[in-house]
Amino acid sequence: MGLGGWMLQEGYMLRMPGGGSQQQIKAKITDLIGAELCEKFYEKWLSNHVTKTDIDSLAKWGFNSVRLPMHYNLFTLPIELEPHPNENTWLSKGFELTDSLVSWCKANNMYVILDLHAAPGGQGKDANISDYDSTKPSLWESDLNKKKTIALWARIAEHYKDEPNIGGYDLLNEPNWTFENKDIHGREDLLNKDIWDLYIEISKAIRKVDKKHILFIEGNGWANNFNGLPGKWDDNMVLSFHKYWNPNTQQSIGPFLKLRKKYDIPLWLGESGENSNKWFTDCIRLVEKNHIGWSWWPLKKVSSVVNPLTISAPVGYDQLLKYWEGGNLKPSKDFAAEVLFKLTDNLKTENCAFNEGVIDAMFRQRFETNTLPYTNNFIPGKIYGVNYDLGYYKKAYFDSDNENIMVEGKRTFGNRGNMFRNDGVDIKNSDNQQNKFNNRFHVFSINAGEWLKFTVNINKSGKYQLLARIKSNAATVKFNVFLGRKVKKIEFIQHSNNANYWQTIDCGVIELEKGESQLRIEFASNDVEFDFLEFIEK
Repeated sequence: MGLGGWMLQEGYMLRMPGGGSQQQIKAKITDLIGAELCEKFYEKWLSNHVTKTDIDSLAKWGFNSVRLPMHYNLFTLPIELEPHPNENTWLSKGFELTDSLVSWCKANNMYVILDLHAAPGGQGKDANISDYDSTKPSLWESDLNKKKTIALWARIAEHYKDEPNIGGYDLLNEPNWTFENKDIHGREDLLNKDIWDLYIEISKAIRKVDKKHILFIEGNGWANNFNGLPGKWDDNMVLSFHKYWNPNTQQSIGPFLKLRKKYDIPLWLGESGENSNKWFTDCIRLVEKNHIGWSWWPLKKVSSVVNPLTISAPVGYDQLLKYWEGGNLKPSKDFAAEVLFKLTDNLKTENCAFNEGVIDAMFRQRFETNTLPYTNNFIPGKIYGVNYDLGYYKKAYFDSDNENIMVEGKRTFGNRGNMFRNDGVDIKNSDNQQNKFNNRFHVFSINAGEWLKFTVNINKSGKYQLLARIKSNAATVKFNVFLGRKVKKIEFIQHSNNANYWQTIDCGVIELEKGESQLRIEFASNDVEFDFLEFIEK
């Protein structure tokens, strides 16, 4: 699992308008609370974002390693701040944080892969992921930055050469730079000579002090362009590719499989994620079938359900985001500081929301097809739509749009509301003014043929009045309720004045037997929103 956002912030993980590099984020925070409080904010950020509790949790869920995205500025000064050119000032903070992480992983029999996510000068035009500043020379435009990068890896290797819980060194995260005046992110370059040359020099420096640990090598174009690869230059090197937003087919990883066969170099999926649970399960099944290990991305983000942990945005955070987006009303220093330091408290695992479905998809669903109750659903009572079972696509639910991929120029989506759960089911905040029965979230954008499955416990045999809470623009709303062997077919014709308002539909009486049963609601109309079914004992 990638520990993104800890040593290096990326704007999208904080919901920053337009994203933003860490230096841009820091400038915005300084503007609000001043330099002194900003430094204290970053001290708390580094203390709270990853702790032993995070690593204990990852081990419990089934992970055997973490990938640590490092910012060079926690280990050494930028070249422009060095007192003497061609010399390196070493900082203790990065090593202290990394040493703590290694000790937590050692206690859990886990490995740490060290990943240089932000190299001196920045290794790509995508500034958000490498903290690149276009007003200064990049890694590729400065010999001093290259020398510092080589020296940094030598220093890290010297420090960890005898550490068995270090899994290896990921030399550069996602280089994305053209050396041939093509696509600016290097996806079309044919040679990539500057990248391979630098990797070879880093490898030589590491091997002078550490001959044990794996060297992970990423291509250009966000890790995936290996054109011009000169072959195997080290006996313990691995090619690391990244996979996002494309189909989970054998064809999608075909180019990397060819490289493995041609050069006899192992493969590793060093980064993937940012999609739906179905996509997660399919991706992991695909790479493991091809004997490829994997690391996911990231552990936690603000207000996001696509990762194992969700960092809650504190009250007032949206006001900061609106100001950063260009709003005229600047929050006061005291207000901004209170919000930002509350955010650092919310980073702690114990203060995050756990997205059980993400972990279930990454581990159990790879091997099991049965569904599990998401929560206890009792009859009599309300069965909320968002509480459908944990399970794979077409087992726990069916949604025609169930993963975020681009195919032939057409985009598909997972959860269009990006809330509460991370399956294909579309979920958003309920409308409190129209729906007094609100359970905070409800299912929307439902089309004909889509369905949800629930494990329910019927407390008592007997007859029950069945009600459904529905909203739709359609003149006629059709859906079927399956409960064990019972079927209720509902067709509701609504008055035009009630269109797109929440309505409680009387579905009649259904007779049920005591015990656990499987409930499924299947829709036969388009553009439906669904809150709950309610069973009332007669």
